[in-house]
This record gives sequence, structure tokens and C-alpha cells, in this order.
Amino acid sequence: MNLELDQRAARQVIFAQVDAYLRNSGLRIQSHDFERPWGGFFAIDESQAADFSALFFEELSFQELLCRGRPSPKILMVEPGKRLSWQYHHRRFEIWRCVRGPVGMIRSATDAQNSLEVVREGECVQLAVGERHRLVGLEAWGIVAEIWLHTDPETPSDEEDIVRLADEFGR
Repeated sequence: MNLELDQRAARQVIFAQVDAYLRNSGLRIQSHDFERPWGGFFAIDESQAADFSALFFEELSFQELLCRGRPSPKILMVEPGKRLSWQYHHRRFEIWRCVRGPVGMIRSATDAQNSLEVVREGECVQLAVGERHRLVGLEAWGIVAEIWLHTDPETPSDEEDIVRLADEFGR
């Protein structure tokens, strides 16, 4: 992973740098949202989940991932000092890899938030179905590769599967 960012650049330049990296890596961007109050994301074409996994999660067996659910790859970009909602999901578990960071993470088996953990570049985190979690931007832009593993093939997880317990942006 050789994703270089100019951390002093404007927001739109940071997103353009990540966009170029993904395209140069041969990944097709299915959709993106650069207007999230905490930063934004790139959703990668699900047909390239194996390529995404090989690029960002080389130590994980893609066949084993397939046994755990249908994979959906994304890149999350969290702005310095911003926090995603304190949330959990009913129909997916997630695997995160810090690509550029560090980033902060808070996680818990209950609604009570634990202390902030620092996730450094290269570190991988797995979040169980129902596990409460929050991604936190620290001093620089944080880039996280994420795979959603959908646990219900009849009703895949989507944005409606986010149960927000706390959110600084009023969602």
C-alpha cells in the first residue's frame, strides 16, 4: 500500500489523491460520497471484492471471507478531529485496515463507550455483528479500508442497518 497524501492539501485534493490511488490499483469505484460531515467514502464494485481483499487484507483468505458473508468493499476517509456516530449493525460485521493514520476507534459490547484505542497504519480490526463502534479522526486524515460481510443473504446490510446510539451531526 503506497498511498501518499498531502495532509496540508484541501479536502477535495485529498479525495482526488485517494481516487487516483484506487483507480491506479485497478479498482472500479461504484459510488462515493465526499459530503459526509466526518469525511467521506468510496464504495468499490463488489465484483472486485477479491482484488480489494488482496490489496488491503493480504493475510486474510478470501475464501474464508466468502464463508462468513457477502463482502462489500469500501474506503472510509475520516477528517482530523471528526467522529463517526456511535453505532452498531444487525446484518453485518466489519473488517477494517488502517491504510493511513493512525485513526481512533471506540468499541464495546454494550451501549457504554469504552476508551479510545489507537489503530496504527497496517493494523486490522474485526467488529462483530452488534458490536458498538465508532471511528475517530485524530491529527491527520485517516484512511480505512473496510469490508462489510453481509450475514443475511436475503436482506443485505445497507445504510438502513445503522443503529445510531449517539451522533454529533444530528442524524
